[in-house]
Amino acid sequence: MKDAPYHAHIYFDASTRNVAQRLHEKLEVLCGPGGILFIGQLRDQPVGPHPKPQFEIHFLEQSLGDIVAQIRSSGLIALVHPLTLDDTADHTTLATWIGEPLTLELTCLDPPGINQGIPRFGKSDF
Repeated sequence: MKDAPYHAHIYFDASTRNVAQRLHEKLEVLCGPGGILFIGQLRDQPVGPHPKPQFEIHFLEQSLGDIVAQIRSSGLIALVHPLTLDDTADHTTLATWIGEPLTLELTCLDPPGINQGIPRFGKSDF
């Protein structure tokens, strides 16, 4: 399904924050119909299940290839996942890592069937 919702969480630290900022700016060009629907703020602290600073983007599956290519070219670590009704599966078995996987704090994720990411898709980050 080409219109399935996706998230990408792009991680950085103090030494790669400038790279993350440049990627954030580059991805803003892809905002709009058929591209990225939302780009979150660069979060300089861990938030939710994410153990490092990150920013998230919301997009449709039709943009997956372009977005993954942009992230790979940055050299940053990212978690890319579909947005289903199972938050844990979204962040684990359904997810794809770009770069070295990180250990997520899964206890804060929504239980299956109550994924709060779906209501906020395209609207807000944490």
